[in-house]
Parts: sequence; C-alpha cells; structure tokens
Amino acid sequence: MKKRVVLTFPKESIEEPITYHLIRDYELMVNILSAKVSPNEEGKMVVEISGQKEMLHNGIDYLKKLGVTSEALAQDVIWDEQRCIHCTACIPLCPSHALSVDRSKMLVSFNSDRCIVCGLCLKACPYHAIEIRF
Repeated sequence: MKKRVVLTFPKESIEEPITYHLIRDYELMVNILSAKVSPNEEGKMVVEISGQKEMLHNGIDYLKKLGVTSEALAQDVIWDEQRCIHCTACIPLCPSHALSVDRSKMLVSFNSDRCIVCGLCLKACPYHAIEIRF
C-alpha cells in the first residue's frame, strides 16, 4: 500500500527521529518529496509512505500520538499533452524531475509518480498545458 501525505510537525517534535522510527519500527519506505523543517518552528513534509497496510496504519497512529498531523495529498498535477508544444520552459523549474525532455526527439514527458505538486511548472507554461486539480 502507498500513500502520499502532508505531515505537519509541531515545533516540539522537530528534534525527534520520526522518519527513522517509521522505517525501523514499522518497516515502511519513506520517500521525502519536499520538506521545510527548521529549529523552533512548525515543520512540513510531503512524503510518500509505502508498506504493508497494517504497518502503514500503525505508523500513522504513531505520528498522531506524537502530535504530527497527517493529511492526504489532495492535489494532482495534470499535464495536457495535447496543449503542450514541448517548449521545455517547465523543465529547469521542476525540482523532482517529474517533467523531463527526451533531447533526441525534443519531447517533454511527465511522470506523475515523481511530482511533488510544488506548482512551479504552472507559472512557466505559457500554453497552460499544466494544471493542479483538487
């Protein structure tokens, strides 16, 4: 089972090895898609967590006990290949390399599994071939 979630950490738990415990104690694979964690501030991470269904549920319960809120990532980036003219304006802005270009054919492609829904590509596309759906 796999979930993409936004984790919000209270500032009191920033120093805790939370992802370590998710991996070691709950046998979960944690892929950090984006994070903003600073000392003495609330932290946010967008993560993809995968593992056995029961262990995933137990891991989420562990987070709740620590005061970490977990919300499903409720946004998806949609790339409209028909609108895209493959100008590559979006490519350098994509931090996760979800948008890439085949240089031999000069064709843009989109891998939604890599997308962290940062929204940077929206501003770059002059043809509105990319949108975020809630």
